[in-house]
Amino acid sequence: MPGKIRIAQTVSLDTPAAEQPALHNRWHPDIPTIGTIQPGETVKIECVDWTGGQIGNNDSAEDLRTVDLSKIHYLTGPFEIKGAEPGDLLVVNITDVQPFEDSPWGFTGVFDRQNGGGFLEDHYPKAAKAIWDFDGIYCTSRHIPGVRFAGLIHPGILGCAPSHEVLAEWNRREGDLISSCVHSHPNKVVAQPPLATNVHAGQATGDLKAKIGREGARTIPGRPEHGGNVDINNISRGSTTYLPVHVEGAKFSVGDLHFSQGDGEISFCGAIEMAGTITIKFDLIKNGVKSRAIKSPVFRPGDVAPNFGPGRYLTFEGFSVDENGKQHFMDATVAYRQACLRAIEYLKQFGYSGEQLYLLLSCAPIKGSIAGIVDIPNVCTTLGIPMDIFDFDISLEAEPKKRDLGSCPVSSI
Repeated sequence: MPGKIRIAQTVSLDTPAAEQPALHNRWHPDIPTIGTIQPGETVKIECVDWTGGQIGNNDSAEDLRTVDLSKIHYLTGPFEIKGAEPGDLLVVNITDVQPFEDSPWGFTGVFDRQNGGGFLEDHYPKAAKAIWDFDGIYCTSRHIPGVRFAGLIHPGILGCAPSHEVLAEWNRREGDLISSCVHSHPNKVVAQPPLATNVHAGQATGDLKAKIGREGARTIPGRPEHGGNVDINNISRGSTTYLPVHVEGAKFSVGDLHFSQGDGEISFCGAIEMAGTITIKFDLIKNGVKSRAIKSPVFRPGDVAPNFGPGRYLTFEGFSVDENGKQHFMDATVAYRQACLRAIEYLKQFGYSGEQLYLLLSCAPIKGSIAGIVDIPNVCTTLGIPMDIFDFDISLEAEPKKRDLGSCPVSSI
């Protein structure tokens, strides 16, 4: 008979994340490991929410407005995978992800434009929030009534530690980007360099912690060498991800658990963020980077997915022409932003506010795609909204009717 699955690491929702030695919030090869996992072993790993508990289950958005983004993301790890060597592929089989039984809720947020912002920050500059309650596989929100859907539950972040060489390359190229954009994007944060403020390096202290603060890469972007914060909702239960190994033991970390997320996570804090437990079976493909010609992560989705028929999506198109009528050249970002804005304007007719819809499109199981990327000057993107998540008809055949759909918390400043 199979034995009980081992809990490789627990976390606390009552102790500040920065005081928990099993967590860290930077990528660096010298962060000490917190435990060892054998290839072929299945373990449970507990995770705090990505902010480390900064956001409360309440009806105010002030905690979103003042959230300290120098602290994020809090990841559980790193774990030594026994026998892993540089050049191997770490095989990450996710068998389950669940919220904690005594904390069956999550949040979706819009950051203030002056503190993180988001994809639509020019249109929705204030912080906003929605709290979601979980009922098994389903979620509902008192702040966005009229919708109910099953979550495609997944980790936003999983990855192996970079080597010193890979870390130096990250810092070089992101530093070059910052320098090159000083004049072209004078008021825009284009990348986040290493930051010693609020660094949490797990069990590292003293000079080692200071070194990690000076050199450690921020966890905000995903990166081609190791994945990291890719926020891919299909890396869910039953999925398998293949991660290049760069250091002895792999030094694997995971966190940023999501109950649900739409393609693009457009509000930045746009998934239904939660604390919980992920169950993973680990394996190794020795020398897989070379033998499989894999330099960046690859994954196979699992068998669990929202069950909406192909004809049950209302799909909006976006092109490389912004809301002011300016033509951009093959700009997929502009195109996807336009698809989002058109979907929001359409759904406002049913009684939602723009902030409610911004939050909803961030966390509901919408489907985004690039439909065309060769027809100059316009990229064409699409955003599909599953119509069946609403308890009323949003089809174009139904004449829009304003409903009393409440409001979500929006910051006062």
